[in-house]
Amino acid sequence: MNENARPHIEKILANMTTLPGVYRMYGKDGELLYVGKAKNLKNRVSSYFVKTIEHPKTQALVARIYDIQTLVVRSETEALLLEQNLIKLHRPPYNIMLRDDKSYVYIFISSDKPYPRIAAGRGKGKHQAGKFFGPYPSAYNARDTLVILQKLFNVRQCENSYFAQRKRPCLQYQIKRCSGPCVGLISPEDYQEDVNNSIRFLQGDTKELNQQLIAKMEEAAEKLEFEKAVFYRDRMALLRDVQAQQAIYKVKGEADILAIAHQAGVTCVQIMHVRNGKMLGGKSYFPDMQGDDLGQMLNDFIANFYFQVADEIPAELIVNVDVTDRKELEQALSQHFEKKIQIKSKVRETRAEWLELAQMNVLQGIKTKLANHFELNERFHQLEQVVGRPIDRIECFDISHTMGEETVASCVVFDSGGARKRDYRQFSIQDIQAGDDYAAMRQALTRRYKKHMLPDLLLIDGGKGQLHMAMEVMQDLGLEAFMVGVSKGEGRKPGLETLHFTDGTKIQLPEDHKALHLIQQVRDEAHRFAITRHRAKRDKKRGSSVLEVIPGLGPKRRRDLLTHFGGIQGVLKASEKDLQLVPGLGEVMARTIYKVLHE
Repeated sequence: MNENARPHIEKILANMTTLPGVYRMYGKDGELLYVGKAKNLKNRVSSYFVKTIEHPKTQALVARIYDIQTLVVRSETEALLLEQNLIKLHRPPYNIMLRDDKSYVYIFISSDKPYPRIAAGRGKGKHQAGKFFGPYPSAYNARDTLVILQKLFNVRQCENSYFAQRKRPCLQYQIKRCSGPCVGLISPEDYQEDVNNSIRFLQGDTKELNQQLIAKMEEAAEKLEFEKAVFYRDRMALLRDVQAQQAIYKVKGEADILAIAHQAGVTCVQIMHVRNGKMLGGKSYFPDMQGDDLGQMLNDFIANFYFQVADEIPAELIVNVDVTDRKELEQALSQHFEKKIQIKSKVRETRAEWLELAQMNVLQGIKTKLANHFELNERFHQLEQVVGRPIDRIECFDISHTMGEETVASCVVFDSGGARKRDYRQFSIQDIQAGDDYAAMRQALTRRYKKHMLPDLLLIDGGKGQLHMAMEVMQDLGLEAFMVGVSKGEGRKPGLETLHFTDGTKIQLPEDHKALHLIQQVRDEAHRFAITRHRAKRDKKRGSSVLEVIPGLGPKRRRDLLTHFGGIQGVLKASEKDLQLVPGLGEVMARTIYKVLHE
């Protein structure tokens, strides 16, 4: 704690109430550092200032506290709700428990008339009005479902702006993934039936759907419309495959299953989601919390997760330990989500099987994390030996563009716990000459460090030129940064990188050196982060399929390409050798396609 603030803090503690409420801790410049709740404000806040506190994060917080303010409430439930509202509003740095707190992915069907679209996106509040289904723990799960829906019902998935400007059917129509509503190739009535069938599928009502397909196939066969009959037969087969995959995931009702474990300083919570009788998958979280009371830790995690991250909650939470304040937490969740929520730790039959599965996964998650944790710590230690100074936080910048188009700079952040994805930043670079990477890096560094503190190590993806430019930026800003430039080796082969230091020295570490592995890991993540954003911006600006801008690739070969790989996602995942296997494409065109899509 700041020594100048100690008398002031002691006076605040002496006059603090013993009622329940919320406390807010502020730094010297008035910045909000932490928000917490307490059954007894005086006892809880005073506990921060005892000499036995050992956790580094708590020690760092206490060292920065300059002022404390409290809000008294009538109950523990009100305290919990107020605490979470303040956290969501202000995002205090010491309240962050989850490194990756992106909203879950939902599939939604828009309310557009007469031709709704079906798509996926994060968070319910960020999209147009419509019906939502999920949540899906990963974008992969949601995309997989969207592909199945495309094949089954041909409902459009394109953006409204793209849909409105079409004069002819797009390639999705050619490969039988869309019914062509943009140019009136299907009536609104028939299209609405496909939308309704999509909703039935997402709600798990596949039995009635299968019966409808059988009836339509038989009707088409009786009218000697054999092509239409084959169409329905193929969809029945696809539906059977999907049902077979989901058969092992059947359980009544909706529930989230949460299992917590703590080993060797690492806490893991595994969440598995069951919706409409189907298991939608699961995800491991590694919250930034320490302690021996798993019930209290899970209680805090549930509050943080459902108030700050999740957009919805099922009526039933199944947990592997008794949470500390179960009744208060149930009441607060019920009040927030406006429905009755129950938290259960003693379950039987199918629910017990799901809980066992969650416990197996949480132990596996801990095992994997510990292996990665020890490896990461060793990599940081080796890097510290190389540079001769302690390193806890690394930031790395990379630039991405296609022939100067839509330049994007990325900043990724790593510490001893791994990638801190919530601290990642991207910068859209403006007002520079196309393709000028030096000017792009200068703009990104200036914008970043005008407002943010410097890390222990700033990695610059580039050689002496980029490093000297970064040094000029720091000089202009009046900052002293420890920086290292990373230039690629001969033939851009991994393991041959050279490290350039600001004093003019340079070293080339052995290919198996753990410090080099850490630098490669951070640099590769910066490259991935930059190129992902750049491609999204580039494709949006072009306003059409990325394949349509590839020189020499005409409509027929585009159609053959998409048919061969089953859609644009398959093309994007294909290697250059895979592309050469497409009939009539050729080695040169395959290389051109791959270069446009991946460079």
